[in-house]
Amino acid sequence: MASTFRHPSQNVARTLVIRAVIVLLAIGAAYLVFEFGRIQAAYNVVDVAHERQSFKGRILELENKIADLNQQIALLETHRDIDSIAYGDVEESLAELQAKIQEQQDAIAFYRGIVSPADGKAGLRVQDFSLTRGGAEREFLIRLVLVQTKKHDRKVSGNVKLSIVGELNGVETSYEYAQLLPADGDKAWVFSFRYFQDFDRQVVLPDGFTPQRVTVQVESRTRSIASIEESFSWLNSQG
Repeated sequence: MASTFRHPSQNVARTLVIRAVIVLLAIGAAYLVFEFGRIQAAYNVVDVAHERQSFKGRILELENKIADLNQQIALLETHRDIDSIAYGDVEESLAELQAKIQEQQDAIAFYRGIVSPADGKAGLRVQDFSLTRGGAEREFLIRLVLVQTKKHDRKVSGNVKLSIVGELNGVETSYEYAQLLPADGDKAWVFSFRYFQDFDRQVVLPDGFTPQRVTVQVESRTRSIASIEESFSWLNSQG
């Protein structure tokens, strides 16, 4: 049987052809992945644009309501001195309208803080932090609102770490959130949101401990979104 002889140049040419085909296939696959990602991103951009427009529409709606309420207040103030009997009713109505205006102004500030923050910076931030007394002795309720400003093309996920610093028997002492939970408390404090997320958590302070400040660490697990840390006065945070 005659053997088939291949010239070395033929082997080299065949190897080059195979490598070229592999490279072309790799480029084609990479392009398909790129196009798929771009399509997904396009959908996200459309969704975000719609949601952002919805926020702006809500802001406009609230501003119009505030204008209407201001007109009602002006009318009531005009007739406030009609007689002594109606005076009390008018004052009560004025207080209710002014409370509604304040509530709607707070809502506008909240939505604007998400869509277009005053400092123009994108990223995570603590929008609200407050403390109120609970029903039991030395029990406090924590209200925390986190927002992601300006860029909303992806969800941000991570963990919240909270610590309370104060004095215990004249010595500066710090307690982590997990150390201050009631018996049925959940140690895990995770977040995942695109625009905002609010939390209501409960802590019980140890006997003899005088709290002074609270440190909130918002640890992002989402690439390109930085973690933040803020500190709050215990006294000034109480509502």
